[in-house]
Amino acid sequence: QIQAFLERSHLAVVEPVFPAVTTTAQSTYLTGGLPSDHGIVGNGWYDREYAEHAFWKQSNHLVTGDKLWDKLKVDDPDLICAKLFWWYNMFSTADISVTPRPLYPADGRKIFDIHTDPLGLRDQLKGDLGAFPFPQFWGPVAGIESSQWFADCAKWIEEKNWPTLSLVYLPHLDYNLQRLGPEDHAISEDLFQIDKIVGDLIGFYERRSIKPILLSEYGITQVDRPIHLNRIFREKGWITVKEEIGAESIQLGASKVFAIADHQAAHVYINDPSLTDEVEALLESIDGVEMVLNYTKKNYAGIEHERSGDFVVVADARSWFT
Repeated sequence: QIQAFLERSHLAVVEPVFPAVTTTAQSTYLTGGLPSDHGIVGNGWYDREYAEHAFWKQSNHLVTGDKLWDKLKVDDPDLICAKLFWWYNMFSTADISVTPRPLYPADGRKIFDIHTDPLGLRDQLKGDLGAFPFPQFWGPVAGIESSQWFADCAKWIEEKNWPTLSLVYLPHLDYNLQRLGPEDHAISEDLFQIDKIVGDLIGFYERRSIKPILLSEYGITQVDRPIHLNRIFREKGWITVKEEIGAESIQLGASKVFAIADHQAAHVYINDPSLTDEVEALLESIDGVEMVLNYTKKNYAGIEHERSGDFVVVADARSWFT
């Protein structure tokens, strides 16, 4: 059904922003800026003040710059934007927001739920669509159920609110493409499943004279070589490890050098500046590392930002960072 839609539509090729990961790609689509502009240098980064890594945060305040809907409202103040499951979907200026968000009671429990704006929308959606299948959204049992719920939610929002612009994220292909790789025979079934949901959603919108646009964030390639940067740094004596409840954890604030890995890109942070030249030389010598971006190269790549690592490392086509 996606192919049929493409045959009656216009196809444009968009070069992925670097790094080609979910939150960076979506932030670039919605602001028109590079990571050096909007600040989303990956799905996560190291917070130098808290001395902690931060991945998959939700506040839209992390994304610098006017968003697409803000710019459109300059010409059309009555425009209504529904931001449905795109990332950084809490406390934005979009009119309607729905996003997966657990509840975290003071007793340490984690309760699966969603967050909505307006807040009362949460109970209405759950009452009509049932609870969001959070375990099927990400993790070992992630599957088509979450994307189906997202599509049903998009229809519900359209029927109840008539937004001018709906931004709908359907994550299903991320799951097995990352777990199994794009060459696995199981991927054909995943393609069939998401094609059915997307085709149904396209038909729903077109019957209401709404123009659908399909966007892809990035491509996924087959890899077979892991690169363990922090193990290499540990062998050099640069990593500080603490034993906690029978396991080891990296103490980022106490380590001299460490990496925050994100698929085929990694941010390398240096707490001991005297090691900078040695770190760069080591990174350039590692099998599977294709590029080491220093300050100048980060500027050229559009990723120089206070959140970025002192070096940003890029893996070759067959490798990824653990």
